[in-house]
Amino acid sequence: MKAAFKLQPEYRDYVWGGQALRPGQLTAEAWIVFEGDRIVTGPHAGLTLAEASAQDPAGLLGRVPVARTGARFPLLIKLLDCAQWLSVQVHPNDEQAIRLEGAGQFGKTEAWHFLNTKPGAEILAGLRPGVPPEELAQAIHGGKTLLDTSQHLKVYTGDTVYIPAGMLHALGPGVLLYEVQQTSNITYRVYDWDRPASAGRPLHIAQSLAVTNPALTGQIIAPPALEDGERYPLIRCPYFTLELIGASRQPIELDPAGESFHILTVTEGQAQLEGVGWQIDLEPLQTALVPAGAGAYRLTAANPARVLLAYVE
Repeated sequence: MKAAFKLQPEYRDYVWGGQALRPGQLTAEAWIVFEGDRIVTGPHAGLTLAEASAQDPAGLLGRVPVARTGARFPLLIKLLDCAQWLSVQVHPNDEQAIRLEGAGQFGKTEAWHFLNTKPGAEILAGLRPGVPPEELAQAIHGGKTLLDTSQHLKVYTGDTVYIPAGMLHALGPGVLLYEVQQTSNITYRVYDWDRPASAGRPLHIAQSLAVTNPALTGQIIAPPALEDGERYPLIRCPYFTLELIGASRQPIELDPAGESFHILTVTEGQAQLEGVGWQIDLEPLQTALVPAGAGAYRLTAANPARVLLAYVE
């Protein structure tokens, strides 16, 4: 595949969603890069991302993802608008996902980049240092008492947090964020803020006990002061790399070089991507996917812009 393209997001609503993603309509999540999303620009328009991956794994995904996970698209990227607390939850790793959910399942390691936060916004990320395993088990069984053992972190616009599989976590109200994760949506709820139980929001106490790692605690990565043209690595893990790019006057040369697709999302300003035979303009919160086989391309910005770049290495 030689040309970059845009995808049609899939929108999902849950009890905690707001109206920032689709004004006037409650929306919790926009799945902006998802194997079920349809391509809406370029020569492959009409195909789902999964169909395009199956047709040309090396050309779309690149050598590194194909070697690890085959023809399946390995990432899921979302925008989340949190008007209320999300459940306190935890995700399994790859081995646990297969053992608990069956063959072909992936674990779920993820990272959050906060696009906008209201004053006082906070998250839960792991346990307070020194919490013994037996206290964790009691807290998980106790529901609301889990809040006393969890680490509470204030978050601000531009912050980034890494959430590995096994870390208890929850997003609080007043945040709009970008989330990159493995292509998995396995979520084990531990505590749901005493909301009425429903078939769509069960708790998963046994699974949570099986996968929670009490040693994991979250860390805030504060936003860097970027130079024009600088690429700053926010997160590097076995499943994805997330960089923040600052663009203003200098064109930025990028090249997937057949190794991995590039996913670019504008967080501030406007940007333009241009390769051989193709061009895409991006407004704030818009995303483009550059296939691994597209070759070198250029990112330019008419005004100062910040762009998130996700790929696999």
